[in-house]
Amino acid sequence: MKVALYQMDILPGDPRGNERKVKEWIEDVMQQEDVPDLLVLPEMWTTAYTLDQLEHLAEGEERYTELFLKELAREHNVNIVAGSIAKKEKGKLYNRALVFDRRGHTVYQYDKIHLVPMLSEPDYLTGGDAAASVFELEGTKMGLVICYDLRFPELMRSLALEGAEIVFIVAEWPEARAVHWEVLQRARAIENQCYVISCNRVGAYAGVTFAGRSMVIDPWGDVLIQGSRDQEQTLTTKLNPDKVSEVREAVPIFQSRVPTKYKPLHKEDVT
Repeated sequence: MKVALYQMDILPGDPRGNERKVKEWIEDVMQQEDVPDLLVLPEMWTTAYTLDQLEHLAEGEERYTELFLKELAREHNVNIVAGSIAKKEKGKLYNRALVFDRRGHTVYQYDKIHLVPMLSEPDYLTGGDAAASVFELEGTKMGLVICYDLRFPELMRSLALEGAEIVFIVAEWPEARAVHWEVLQRARAIENQCYVISCNRVGAYAGVTFAGRSMVIDPWGDVLIQGSRDQEQTLTTKLNPDKVSEVREAVPIFQSRVPTKYKPLHKEDVT
């Protein structure tokens, strides 16, 4: 499977402008001789982190961006892990990730459950009601988390236990915490013995510079490709479909787990 990531500099508060950028990028990357099977976009790529403007910028019932992405997937016969967008439903704002298959069908959506207190997200956004779960593309089980979710190892472990062999991280991760960005991703790949594919933005907004450094990490924890810290660029690589099973057989951590001996993870279960 060949994947292509768009490490994008997002235009703040300009959904149509960002959609033009994405359309041009997809048209360009799909002209390659060896075309990708799957494309990946970053978090909140239609609006950037314009939290105080999302009330009027967020996608509503018209589903314009979703229909736009469906058409691109169909037109180019490509799977799209479409990052996330601001979505307004029943008066609430969500940070929603979307995934489309080659036929333009929505195969998965997920509303970010962990909201970032450092960015005042809880003042503007509502956390998702449903846990992240596994979806399937091209016969491969996959998972997806959004930015701050990366800091919660139990979330990605739950996806691995569901059978995920690839986990995507779509993000607007800041440069101020770039060391965490790199270390946490490699840790999640190693401890779950799966591919980790991250798509982060570059550029700056409202005094925050973003870290770039989008990555593809294999199940052994080796970084196959990494983006720059400040340049908009396309990252492409091929995944070895046998690598996950090879690593899990070599170091059988899932067979060695003893969950009956672990203390409860739910706060309400701890006395």
